[in-house]
Amino acid sequence: MALYVIGDLHLSLAGEKPMDVFGSRWAGYVEKLKTGWLSRVKAEDTVILAGDTSWGMTPDEAKADFDFIEALPGQKIILKGNHDYWWQTLSKLNAFVEKNGYKTIRFLHNNAYETEDFIVCGSRGWYTEERGGVAVRGADATKIVAREVQRVAMSLDAGKRLQAEALQRGERKEILSFLHFPPIFKGYICDEIILELYKKGVERCYFGHIHGNYDAAAIMRYSDIEFTLISADFLLFEPLRIDPNPDFCE
Repeated sequence: MALYVIGDLHLSLAGEKPMDVFGSRWAGYVEKLKTGWLSRVKAEDTVILAGDTSWGMTPDEAKADFDFIEALPGQKIILKGNHDYWWQTLSKLNAFVEKNGYKTIRFLHNNAYETEDFIVCGSRGWYTEERGGVAVRGADATKIVAREVQRVAMSLDAGKRLQAEALQRGERKEILSFLHFPPIFKGYICDEIILELYKKGVERCYFGHIHGNYDAAAIMRYSDIEFTLISADFLLFEPLRIDPNPDFCE
Protein backbone atom coordinates (compact mmCIF):
# COMPACT_ATOMS: atom_id res chain seq x y z
CA MET A 1 0.00 0.00 0.00
CA ALA A 2 2.36 2.67 -1.26
CA LEU A 3 1.82 6.43 -1.54
CA TYR A 4 2.58 8.29 -4.78
CA VAL A 5 2.29 11.92 -5.88
CA ILE A 6 2.16 13.78 -9.18
CA GLY A 7 0.91 17.25 -10.08
CA ASP A 8 -0.28 19.16 -13.12
CA LEU A 9 -1.86 16.47 -15.29
CA HIS A 10 -3.60 19.22 -17.31
CA LEU A 11 -6.04 16.75 -18.82
CA SER A 12 -8.41 17.88 -21.56
CA LEU A 13 -9.84 14.65 -22.95
CA ALA A 14 -13.18 16.22 -23.91
CA GLY A 15 -11.69 19.42 -25.29
CA GLU A 16 -8.80 20.76 -27.27
CA LYS A 17 -6.15 22.16 -24.97
CA PRO A 18 -2.85 20.91 -26.37
CA MET A 19 0.03 21.03 -23.92
CA ASP A 20 2.88 20.47 -26.36
CA VAL A 21 2.96 24.25 -26.88
CA PHE A 22 4.82 24.22 -23.55
CA GLY A 23 7.58 22.00 -24.90
CA SER A 24 8.27 18.72 -26.64
CA ARG A 25 8.15 16.79 -23.38
CA TRP A 26 4.35 17.27 -23.43
CA ALA A 27 3.90 15.52 -26.79
CA GLY A 28 1.66 12.49 -26.24
CA TYR A 29 1.60 13.19 -22.51
CA VAL A 30 -1.72 11.43 -21.78
CA GLU A 31 -0.36 8.13 -23.06
CA LYS A 32 2.92 8.77 -21.23
CA LEU A 33 0.97 9.38 -18.03
CA LYS A 34 -1.08 6.21 -18.44
CA THR A 35 2.00 4.12 -19.15
CA GLY A 36 3.96 5.61 -16.26
CA TRP A 37 1.05 5.20 -13.87
CA LEU A 38 0.35 1.57 -14.82
CA SER A 39 4.02 0.69 -14.47
CA ARG A 40 4.09 1.82 -10.85
CA VAL A 41 0.73 2.13 -9.13
CA LYS A 42 -1.20 -0.88 -7.85
CA ALA A 43 -4.88 -1.05 -6.90
CA GLU A 44 -4.06 -0.92 -3.20
CA ASP A 45 -1.91 2.22 -3.50
CA THR A 46 -2.86 5.91 -3.11
CA VAL A 47 -1.89 8.76 -5.45
CA ILE A 48 -1.99 12.46 -4.55
CA LEU A 49 -2.85 14.71 -7.52
CA ALA A 50 -1.37 18.08 -6.59
CA GLY A 51 -3.53 20.47 -8.59
CA ASP A 52 -4.17 21.52 -12.21
CA THR A 53 -5.77 18.17 -12.88
CA SER A 54 -8.24 19.15 -15.62
CA TRP A 55 -8.84 22.08 -17.95
CA GLY A 56 -12.62 21.62 -17.67
CA MET A 57 -14.50 24.72 -16.57
CA THR A 58 -17.12 22.71 -14.63
CA PRO A 59 -17.15 19.21 -13.15
CA ASP A 60 -19.37 18.05 -16.02
CA GLU A 61 -16.88 19.45 -18.56
CA ALA A 62 -14.13 17.63 -16.70
CA LYS A 63 -16.04 14.34 -16.56
CA ALA A 64 -13.99 12.65 -19.30
CA ASP A 65 -10.84 13.52 -17.38
CA PHE A 66 -12.28 12.14 -14.15
CA ASP A 67 -13.37 9.00 -16.00
CA PHE A 68 -9.75 8.58 -17.12
CA ILE A 69 -8.47 9.07 -13.56
CA GLU A 70 -11.07 6.74 -12.08
CA ALA A 71 -10.04 3.97 -14.49
CA LEU A 72 -6.42 4.11 -13.33
CA PRO A 73 -5.43 1.86 -10.41
CA GLY A 74 -5.22 3.16 -6.86
CA GLN A 75 -7.07 5.61 -4.68
CA LYS A 76 -6.73 9.27 -5.72
CA ILE A 77 -6.71 12.33 -3.47
CA ILE A 78 -7.01 15.58 -5.44
CA LEU A 79 -6.19 19.12 -4.30
CA LYS A 80 -6.89 22.40 -6.08
CA GLY A 81 -4.59 24.12 -8.56
CA ASN A 82 -4.83 27.57 -10.11
CA HIS A 83 -6.25 26.15 -13.37
CA ASP A 84 -8.85 23.88 -11.74
CA TYR A 85 -11.79 26.10 -12.69
CA TRP A 86 -14.12 23.13 -12.22
CA TRP A 87 -13.43 23.18 -8.47
CA GLN A 88 -16.51 23.80 -6.30
CA THR A 89 -17.46 23.38 -2.66
CA LEU A 90 -16.48 20.08 -1.12
CA SER A 91 -20.11 19.05 -0.77
CA LYS A 92 -20.74 19.69 -4.50
CA LEU A 93 -17.59 17.84 -5.50
CA ASN A 94 -18.57 14.88 -3.34
CA ALA A 95 -22.03 14.93 -4.93
CA PHE A 96 -20.39 14.89 -8.37
CA VAL A 97 -18.32 11.87 -7.38
CA GLU A 98 -21.38 10.06 -6.04
CA LYS A 99 -23.50 10.90 -9.10
CA ASN A 100 -20.90 9.42 -11.43
CA GLY A 101 -20.20 6.38 -9.30
CA TYR A 102 -16.52 7.12 -8.77
CA LYS A 103 -15.04 4.85 -6.10
CA THR A 104 -11.43 6.02 -6.01
CA ILE A 105 -11.60 9.83 -6.03
CA ARG A 106 -11.54 12.13 -2.99
CA PHE A 107 -10.68 15.80 -2.49
CA LEU A 108 -8.20 17.47 -0.14
CA HIS A 109 -9.72 20.76 1.05
CA ASN A 110 -9.49 21.96 4.67
CA ASN A 111 -9.23 18.31 5.71
CA ALA A 112 -6.74 15.45 5.93
CA TYR A 113 -6.55 11.77 5.10
CA GLU A 114 -4.84 8.79 6.67
CA THR A 115 -3.05 6.28 4.47
CA GLU A 116 -1.17 3.12 5.33
CA ASP A 117 2.00 4.96 6.39
CA PHE A 118 1.20 8.69 6.33
CA ILE A 119 -1.18 11.50 7.17
CA VAL A 120 -1.92 13.52 4.02
CA CYS A 121 -2.51 17.30 4.33
CA GLY A 122 -2.46 20.18 1.88
CA SER A 123 -3.95 23.11 0.02
CA ARG A 124 -3.41 25.17 -3.14
CA GLY A 125 -0.98 27.74 -1.75
CA TRP A 126 -0.25 30.96 -3.65
CA TYR A 127 2.40 33.16 -5.24
CA THR A 128 2.57 36.87 -4.49
CA GLU A 129 3.30 39.18 -7.43
CA GLU A 130 5.15 41.73 -5.36
CA ARG A 131 7.73 39.07 -4.50
CA GLY A 132 8.28 37.90 -8.04
CA GLY A 133 5.71 35.13 -8.22
CA VAL A 134 3.01 34.45 -10.78
CA ALA A 135 -0.51 35.24 -9.64
CA VAL A 136 -3.81 36.46 -11.01
CA ARG A 137 -3.48 40.07 -12.02
CA GLY A 138 -5.57 42.44 -9.96
CA ALA A 139 -6.00 39.95 -7.14
CA ASP A 140 -5.16 40.97 -3.58
CA ALA A 141 -2.25 38.61 -3.07
CA THR A 142 -1.85 39.45 0.61
CA LYS A 143 -5.44 38.44 1.38
CA ILE A 144 -5.17 35.30 -0.74
CA VAL A 145 -1.98 34.20 1.00
CA ALA A 146 -3.60 34.83 4.40
CA ARG A 147 -6.57 32.69 3.38
CA GLU A 148 -4.30 29.94 2.08
CA VAL A 149 -2.34 29.95 5.34
CA GLN A 150 -5.65 29.37 7.15
CA ARG A 151 -6.48 26.48 4.82
CA VAL A 152 -3.05 24.95 5.30
CA ALA A 153 -3.50 25.31 9.06
CA MET A 154 -6.97 23.71 8.99
CA SER A 155 -5.65 20.76 7.01
CA LEU A 156 -2.65 20.32 9.29
CA ASP A 157 -4.85 20.56 12.39
CA ALA A 158 -7.06 17.83 10.95
CA GLY A 159 -3.92 15.85 10.22
CA LYS A 160 -2.69 16.28 13.78
CA ARG A 161 -5.94 14.77 15.04
CA LEU A 162 -5.57 11.78 12.74
CA GLN A 163 -1.95 11.45 13.78
CA ALA A 164 -2.94 11.40 17.46
CA GLU A 165 -5.58 8.75 16.79
CA ALA A 166 -3.02 6.62 14.99
CA LEU A 167 -0.57 7.03 17.85
CA GLN A 168 -3.21 5.77 20.28
CA ARG A 169 -3.28 2.59 18.17
CA GLY A 170 0.50 2.40 18.45
CA GLU A 171 1.11 3.63 14.88
CA ARG A 172 3.54 6.49 14.23
CA LYS A 173 2.58 8.28 11.02
CA GLU A 174 4.40 11.24 9.50
CA ILE A 175 2.34 14.21 8.34
CA LEU A 176 3.10 15.13 4.73
CA SER A 177 2.09 18.43 3.14
CA PHE A 178 1.06 18.80 -0.50
CA LEU A 179 0.70 22.16 -2.23
CA HIS A 180 0.09 23.23 -5.80
CA PHE A 181 2.08 26.46 -5.76
CA PRO A 182 5.70 26.20 -4.62
CA PRO A 183 6.31 27.75 -1.20
CA ILE A 184 9.96 28.11 -2.21
CA PHE A 185 11.53 28.16 -5.67
CA LYS A 186 14.57 29.89 -7.20
CA GLY A 187 14.71 32.79 -4.76
CA TYR A 188 10.96 33.03 -4.12
CA ILE A 189 9.87 32.22 -0.57
CA CYS A 190 6.34 32.32 0.86
CA ASP A 191 7.34 32.85 4.46
CA GLU A 192 3.79 32.69 5.79
CA ILE A 193 3.05 29.21 4.48
CA ILE A 194 6.51 27.87 5.31
CA LEU A 195 6.14 29.16 8.88
CA GLU A 196 2.84 27.30 9.22
CA LEU A 197 4.46 24.09 7.98
CA TYR A 198 7.35 24.58 10.38
CA LYS A 199 5.11 25.28 13.38
CA LYS A 200 3.13 22.11 12.72
CA GLY A 201 6.26 19.98 12.47
CA VAL A 202 6.08 19.17 8.76
CA GLU A 203 9.36 17.72 7.50
CA ARG A 204 8.40 16.96 3.89
CA CYS A 205 6.37 19.07 1.44
CA TYR A 206 5.57 18.36 -2.22
CA PHE A 207 4.57 20.98 -4.82
CA GLY A 208 3.86 21.34 -8.54
CA HIS A 209 2.96 24.26 -10.85
CA ILE A 210 6.47 24.67 -12.26
CA HIS A 211 6.91 23.65 -15.90
CA GLY A 212 9.89 23.64 -18.24
CA ASN A 213 12.48 24.17 -15.48
CA TYR A 214 14.13 20.80 -15.98
CA ASP A 215 17.43 21.98 -14.53
CA ALA A 216 15.73 22.84 -11.23
CA ALA A 217 16.70 20.94 -8.11
CA ALA A 218 14.30 18.07 -7.49
CA ILE A 219 14.65 18.54 -3.72
CA MET A 220 15.35 21.70 -1.73
CA ARG A 221 15.83 22.12 2.01
CA TYR A 222 14.76 25.20 3.94
CA SER A 223 13.76 25.72 7.60
CA ASP A 224 14.33 22.01 8.32
CA ILE A 225 11.77 21.10 5.63
CA GLU A 226 12.42 19.09 2.49
CA PHE A 227 10.58 20.52 -0.55
CA THR A 228 10.14 18.29 -3.62
CA LEU A 229 9.02 19.36 -7.10
CA ILE A 230 6.48 16.92 -8.54
CA SER A 231 5.05 18.57 -11.70
CA ALA A 232 4.11 15.88 -14.22
CA ASP A 233 6.52 17.00 -16.93
CA PHE A 234 9.36 17.25 -14.40
CA LEU A 235 8.63 13.65 -13.34
CA LEU A 236 8.40 12.47 -16.98
CA PHE A 237 4.73 11.71 -16.26
CA GLU A 238 5.53 8.94 -13.78
CA PRO A 239 4.06 9.27 -10.25
CA LEU A 240 6.73 9.62 -7.57
CA ARG A 241 6.68 7.07 -4.77
CA ILE A 242 7.03 8.46 -1.23
CA ASP A 243 8.71 6.05 1.13
CA PRO A 244 8.46 6.25 4.93
CA ASN A 245 11.24 8.18 6.62
CA PRO A 246 13.13 5.71 8.84
CA ASP A 247 14.31 8.61 11.01
CA PHE A 248 10.82 10.03 11.60
CA CYS A 249 9.90 10.26 15.27
CA GLU A 250 6.80 12.16 16.36
